[in-house]
Amino acid sequence: MKTALVLFAEGSEELEAITIVNILRRAGVSVTLAGLTAGALRGSRGVTIQPDTALDAVLHDSFDMIILPGGQPGTRNLQADQRVVNLVRQMAEQGKYVAAICAAPMVLATAGLLDGKQATCYPTSLDAFPNVELQTTALAEDGHIITSRGPGTAMDFALLLAERLVGKAKRIEVEAGLVR
Repeated sequence: MKTALVLFAEGSEELEAITIVNILRRAGVSVTLAGLTAGALRGSRGVTIQPDTALDAVLHDSFDMIILPGGQPGTRNLQADQRVVNLVRQMAEQGKYVAAICAAPMVLATAGLLDGKQATCYPTSLDAFPNVELQTTALAEDGHIITSRGPGTAMDFALLLAERLVGKAKRIEVEAGLVR
């Protein structure tokens, strides 16, 4: 069974995180929603989320993909956490999927993963990173790095992540069940 780690910080975008977890679980992916700290966390829109576990509990576990939702101040909290920066670097070095949506590609850029790579993000989020080949598309994929533009692209992003992990047939099955 394929596995994915979705990180959630205080101030992360709830719509993105929950959409990703929901779609991937529908696709049969074993998803762990890990908070940067233990216990419930308040998202960017004031919704309280209870992650499955704290990051420290799964920091040394193996996953096929890591996904970072955006939102503020969630992205800044992810970006400031050296465990997160090290983890995305490590997964990229291992050839695993690293994905981020909305403002969260900033974390990947901070880790040096977007230098010379195509990426998309929430407008202006990557302005401080001139080495990124910034796209204005809803989704951008460059090797095992997958980025998405914002909350409105969360479902398409999650479906693409499912396709990369479990194949196109499963993605089509999941999408059909969503009645889009």
